[in-house]
Amino acid sequence: MKLASYNLENLFLRAHALNGESWSEGKKALEAQAELSAILGKPVYTAADKKKIIKLLGELKLEKSDDGGPFAILRQNRGHLVKRAKTGIEVVAGGRNDWIGWVELKREEVNEEATRNTARVIIDVDADVLGVIEAESRPALVRFNDNIVKGEGGKPYAHAMLIDGNDDRGIDVGLYARAGYEIVAIHSHVDDADNTGRIFSRDCAHYEIRTPKGNLLHLLINHFKSKGFGSQTTSNAKRERQAARVKEIYDALRKSAEHVAVIGDFNDTPDSAPLAPLLLQTDLKDISEHARFDDGGRPGTFAAGAASNKIDYILLSPALFAATKGGGIFRKGVWGGKNGTLFPHYPEITKASEAASDHAAIFAEIDV
Repeated sequence: MKLASYNLENLFLRAHALNGESWSEGKKALEAQAELSAILGKPVYTAADKKKIIKLLGELKLEKSDDGGPFAILRQNRGHLVKRAKTGIEVVAGGRNDWIGWVELKREEVNEEATRNTARVIIDVDADVLGVIEAESRPALVRFNDNIVKGEGGKPYAHAMLIDGNDDRGIDVGLYARAGYEIVAIHSHVDDADNTGRIFSRDCAHYEIRTPKGNLLHLLINHFKSKGFGSQTTSNAKRERQAARVKEIYDALRKSAEHVAVIGDFNDTPDSAPLAPLLLQTDLKDISEHARFDDGGRPGTFAAGAASNKIDYILLSPALFAATKGGGIFRKGVWGGKNGTLFPHYPEITKASEAASDHAAIFAEIDV
């Protein structure tokens, strides 16, 4: 069985703030939208909250119109958050119960060549079970599988599955599986919470898959909190909570299951404190530690592949690691950051927006 994880950075639609030639283009908008959403969820808006709401709406260019900004829309479905006049904008809602609405990120189509190159990566990796990160919906996975993968000469997957997660940007985790790798159960952890609140930025999606040999594989697919926006302290704390909860889920599974894999984009390096609960406090083994793992001389999985960008993982329980024959990182289709064509490319890629993804796919060959 070839097991792979791939952050494909959306298939057809992507938040405009995430879809620029560089991350810096939409970074401030993402930060403003996230901070604003947190304030809007409060039961009571203080004077300081209202002042901050107006400031953040201004940063999103929404002070004059609900649809006035390039990156976001203010939805006021029932009741009003704000009233606008020639003299300025005023927050008229006293709290969450006074109105129904939200600040929604605008979406736009992903570059068509990027979508086709994503399909080429998936075809060339040829995984039997593929965990996909940053997919907008199950219908998108199905449409991409039936139309784009097939259109590029690939063999469509028999199964495509995705459960909506907690991120309103349409960057959820999902799964493709070949015929013979049957999904026998699905468990979602979107509502898992601790004393701080909801834990997962997206989900820790748990799939039980029956392999052709009759073995049951427990697959936990994750996309941890990014470093892209918000303070480093807050982001680190969120990732540590996520890693700790996945550890709990894994430990519970290991009481009755031998074959467990934890995969996905963890948005941090192996030596980081936030990932310690998962990497240092379990018996999970990183596929990159296998003697027959080929990283092409670069341990990273993001952008130029530096060690500081090793953020995508396949972690295996002892039985799975013992059954592993090899693995590697598939870099074709990655733009390579500022280094451009550092890695092999499909001929169509001439600029960053045509790259399949900024992430490489990582895979493991397992006899299970």
